[in-house]
Amino acid sequence: MPPPFSAPPSIHLATLLSLVALAPAAPAAPAWPPALESSLARTAIPRTAIAVLVQDVDAATPLLAHRTGEAMNPASVMKLVTTYAALDQLGPTYTWKTRIVTEAPIRNGVLQGDLYVIGGGDPRLSRERLWLLLRELRSRDIRHIEGNVVTDRRFFQLPPHDPGAFDQRPLRPYNAPADALNIDYGALPLRLVPSATGAEVSIDPLPAGLGLDNRIRRAGTGPCNDPSALLTADSREDSNGNSVLTLEGSLPPACPPAFDWNLAPLTPTRLFEGQFRTLWRELGGEIDGRFVNGPAPANARPLAESTSPTLPEVLRDMNKWSNNVIARHLLATLGAESEPGRDSAAAGSRVVERALAAAGIPTDKLVIENGAGLSRSERVSADTVGRLLMAAWRSRSMPELIASLPIAGRDGTARRRVANSPAAGSAHIKTGTLDGVRSLAGYVQGASGHRYIVVLLINHPNAGAGREVQDALLEWVAGL
Repeated sequence: MPPPFSAPPSIHLATLLSLVALAPAAPAAPAWPPALESSLARTAIPRTAIAVLVQDVDAATPLLAHRTGEAMNPASVMKLVTTYAALDQLGPTYTWKTRIVTEAPIRNGVLQGDLYVIGGGDPRLSRERLWLLLRELRSRDIRHIEGNVVTDRRFFQLPPHDPGAFDQRPLRPYNAPADALNIDYGALPLRLVPSATGAEVSIDPLPAGLGLDNRIRRAGTGPCNDPSALLTADSREDSNGNSVLTLEGSLPPACPPAFDWNLAPLTPTRLFEGQFRTLWRELGGEIDGRFVNGPAPANARPLAESTSPTLPEVLRDMNKWSNNVIARHLLATLGAESEPGRDSAAAGSRVVERALAAAGIPTDKLVIENGAGLSRSERVSADTVGRLLMAAWRSRSMPELIASLPIAGRDGTARRRVANSPAAGSAHIKTGTLDGVRSLAGYVQGASGHRYIVVLLINHPNAGAGREVQDALLEWVAGL
């Protein structure tokens, strides 16, 4: 006796044929796009120096695949790997907390003992949020701190960081390290206003313990498209133990009336102390003691707390603008949450590998150093990136991941890509750039309505010209 509601085989076949007829067919495409081939020829980048993957998100096999199993340097495309693992392991509602606690009594506006600041690794902790924390302290009738300010940075366990190791540019903000109590990504915003003889330089607020040695001159007759490129900066310690930021260079008359320059002249420890002291003084506060690192007592009572934006908001800042410091923080957070007390970056790398392996994503070609792609040793294959993007597309966190990516021709680091092309607005992509490396990965919606996973990795001395190759691939996929 047939089971209830079973249909004759002829009806099953007819239904299947009708569904096939109704399903939109994937557009046909050549095995190798002519526009991609010609762009490679013009830039003198051989096929042997690139890896390409294009796959419809609803298809089982790629439309285009070339050297997808090769381990290659991905530059900032590595942030996609970190993003996927963070959403998978921490979840879209994850936040970081910075807390201020004490054991000491408060009498007549005086905290009669030590104040403890517990860092939670917040990558978005800013001077504005620190100011709000200190206002909350003042609202608790604390004006004078008799003891020390003890900073508890134990959430992250990280090896010493040399900011000049990557490219010998230690004051560049992208070289700043992760830290459990980082402020403003470890950087300071300088405002420069050229004058008749040089330039006025201001930092608001100026961290306590930092001096400015301004040697900028007004001279020259050349162009000034990027004024900061005409200047140099150096940081040193004076005889009193304070930091001194020296600025040198010449600005021609063609420079704009004002411009900004971000630098990272202070270690996270000095930056936090300097900003804390300056903001506390502006709020009418006083400190008798010193700033020291140490653990907060387990039974200390809370005084103030600041909570970061949620993980998806932090990911948008990281991916839209390719923020390396946030990526370092995310990797360290993954490690700190999984293996407290261990090397947070190394533990974070293990978490990432386990998260990818659990999703069936191959990790045999994956090498993680900092999760940011600012590395000469990080490696990944186009196949791994493609499978990761496919897994992300099918995951519950797909909207958060896609929303974090720059939109080609519209915003973030991709705002000037394919800007005058039909492909503008059709691609959510992460790009990467290093000397000898150009990379791109993300999702592109074709003219047919199909959405495609796109991965392009270029490792070659001529990679600097690879933007043309990237744009040719994006435009081809957008036309499918």
